Amino acid sequence: MPSEVRIDKWLWAVRVFKTRTIATEACKKGRVSVGVDNSTPIKPSRTIKVGDVVNVRKPPVTYSFRVLALTENRLGARLVPEYMENITPQSQLDLLEVVKISGFIDRRKGLGRPTKREGRELSKFTSDISDGWDFDFDFDDEDDED
Repeated sequence: MPSEVRIDKWLWAVRVFKTRTIATEACKKGRVSVGVDNSTPIKPSRTIKVGDVVNVRKPPVTYSFRVLALTENRLGARLVPEYMENITPQSQLDLLEVVKISGFIDRRKGLGRPTKREGRELSKFTSDISDGWDFDFDFDDEDDED
């Protein structure tokens, strides 16, 4: 087991990011920091050791992970809890839940297509409106009487 591992390799290995390239880009963009202060962004080549706290900002949430063990190889999902502990504060997780719920409400008018659910609701709404109307009028008959 290595004593130190590059941060980008570790983030990829414990499945925080899907690819190592994405992990490297996150480091370069200043979205990853090490330590409790969470203020100084780090380079992808920075090494971490057991006990470090890694902060990853994936807007709108900043996740915090404690390093329990080091690895350079990608792990199966079942092994991840042996290598890291998710210590993200509950306030951040609540923020994520609020964003998930409000995603439907906050969509600006005219932005994108309606979702499948919105389409069904719109279809039901328009069919309910037309059921109560009788459009069998013949408007041309009134003009013929003149």
